[in-house]
Amino acid sequence: MSESSPSEPVGVILAVDPDRFAEVVEALRGAGLTVTAEQPIVGTLSGTVAEDRIPALAALDGVESVDRERTVRLPPPDSPIQ
Repeated sequence: MSESSPSEPVGVILAVDPDRFAEVVEALRGAGLTVTAEQPIVGTLSGTVAEDRIPALAALDGVESVDRERTVRLPPPDSPIQ
C-alpha cells in the first residue's frame, strides 16, 4: 500500500473582499493557510499553504483570486542579457 505524501508548502498571494477581510482571513486560516502578510485596506494577503489546498482556498466565499508567488530574477545591469 502506497502512502501519499503531503504536498510541500508554496507561497501564495490572495485577493479577498476587503469589506469582509477579517472573516475571510479566518476562513483561509481554517483551510490551511499560514498568513505571512496582510493588507486589509486593499484586500490582499500572502502566506503559505500545501499546494494541494490551493483549490480549497480559491473556493471559499469572499476569495477573489489565489496566485502562486513568483520569483523574478533580473540580470545584473552589466549583463549582456538585457
